[in-house]
Amino acid sequence: MQLGMIGLGRMGANMVRRLMRDGHECVVYDLNADAVKKLADEGAVGAASMQDFVGKLRQPRAAWMMVPAAVVDQTLEQLAPLMESGDIIVDGGNSVVEDLNA
Repeated sequence: MQLGMIGLGRMGANMVRRLMRDGHECVVYDLNADAVKKLADEGAVGAASMQDFVGKLRQPRAAWMMVPAAVVDQTLEQLAPLMESGDIIVDGGNSVVEDLNA
């Protein structure tokens, strides 16, 4: 299975490592190019931009976002227009508890 991961902080990067260890192909993107390079050196397919990320995913695409709560909306706004019908976006980003109770 191929899966794309946006957000390569502690949680996202470790999820990619576990997925790759189980034989899955992972395409990775993060604003921090060093984080992308590190996982690419470990066997992931690195992407230099959001467009590059989507372009490296096979259809139907599966993209998982593991980004901080403060950037979930803007990341989704960049990603969604690049995706097509049948593609999947998983929002695994952090939430602010107060927002959930609103």
